Amino acid sequence: MTESAKPARIGATYLIETAHPLEKAATIMAGEQSSGTFLKVPGETPELQRTFGARVESITELGEVAEPSLPGARGPREGGRTIQRARVRLSFPTGNIALSLPNLLTMLAGNLYELSPFSGLRLETVDLPESFVTQFAGPQFGVTGTRQMAGVQDRPLIGTIIKPSVGLSPEDTAALVQKLCEAGLDFIKDDELIANPPYSPIRERVAACMRVINDHADRTGRKVMYAFNITDEIAAMRRHHDVVKAAGGTCVMMSLNSVGLTGVQAVRQTCELPIHGHRNGWGALSRHPSLGFDYRAWQVFWKLAGADHLHVNGLENKFCESDESVLASARACLAGLHGRHQVMPVFSSGQWARQAFRTYRELGSTDLLYVCGGGIMGHPDGIAAGVQSVRQAWAAAAAGQSEAEALADDRNRELSRAVEFFSGVEK
Repeated sequence: MTESAKPARIGATYLIETAHPLEKAATIMAGEQSSGTFLKVPGETPELQRTFGARVESITELGEVAEPSLPGARGPREGGRTIQRARVRLSFPTGNIALSLPNLLTMLAGNLYELSPFSGLRLETVDLPESFVTQFAGPQFGVTGTRQMAGVQDRPLIGTIIKPSVGLSPEDTAALVQKLCEAGLDFIKDDELIANPPYSPIRERVAACMRVINDHADRTGRKVMYAFNITDEIAAMRRHHDVVKAAGGTCVMMSLNSVGLTGVQAVRQTCELPIHGHRNGWGALSRHPSLGFDYRAWQVFWKLAGADHLHVNGLENKFCESDESVLASARACLAGLHGRHQVMPVFSSGQWARQAFRTYRELGSTDLLYVCGGGIMGHPDGIAAGVQSVRQAWAAAAAGQSEAEALADDRNRELSRAVEFFSGVEK
């Protein structure tokens, strides 16, 4: 069989830690996630293994560690082995699963995490054949469609979050939205903690807020994009989406880890608006460096499911993630899959005007949502000044100016005030 005629395979790279011989550990992984188990069983013929078995494609040794990273691991029976780290690449036949994201996730990240030979295991990358990727609808809007819907080109969409996170009535929320629209924002989102609570039913919140947004659009010609949080059961999410669409809304938000892959896919089937994918709960999957997922792998599943925007944290953020990880996540969002399924990265978490300079310098793109909470609403001269400070920073950064050069420009008063004020604020 020629190379081009061989069946396509799915690739995955893992960071592992084990006291077992690396070749044996990798073989255990491949067997557990395909045709094997802890002992040879009738029916597991060489032919079956060749057709359906996962393969160990490569093992790269990364050195020894003094102590296991995670509890519960067991070493080899003979004892005396050192604990080693390695990067293991496996490949799987596409024929082992149908076109099913839940089953793809099961195959690549199922029982592996519970195997006793491993004191560390993390899924780092997922590589899918083009023939597999093209059969998923993926994001409907992505970067280009979001820009068209929001009417913003050649710069980031500047946004904020409704705060307080909980407790505002629909009328209170609408009053705040009016201030945010008048301040010049491009994008507003619900906090992930508010969806359809008794004190602010989504139907009433959408109606109140869209009256303000539509009135503002009629007066100015600019419709602010509002990501209403529709997170719920599947049937309810579809109803919530229809409420937003009927009111003239232009975006819906879903808590990805809460609703799951099938939840996003089910909404995507009938969705007519961009899906803003919030990653709350991500830390449980990623915070330990020897466990869970790298974002580069995780985001593949949500692109295929149909998210148009994906949160990536932000530089100098208030959480635990490193700046290097944030940038790698954003690059993965923009890279797409085989020339399609590019999504818009959402920078948030402690963002304000200053990070724009480094974000642009290191990412090299303005294709992003830049969402600031306190960094806009807490500006000493008010919300409109907060919006202006962020716009001024991004304009200067995209023009190749340094922060110092931008601050020397008398026209950037709001930026100067932001730097003066926020530089002393601890996250």
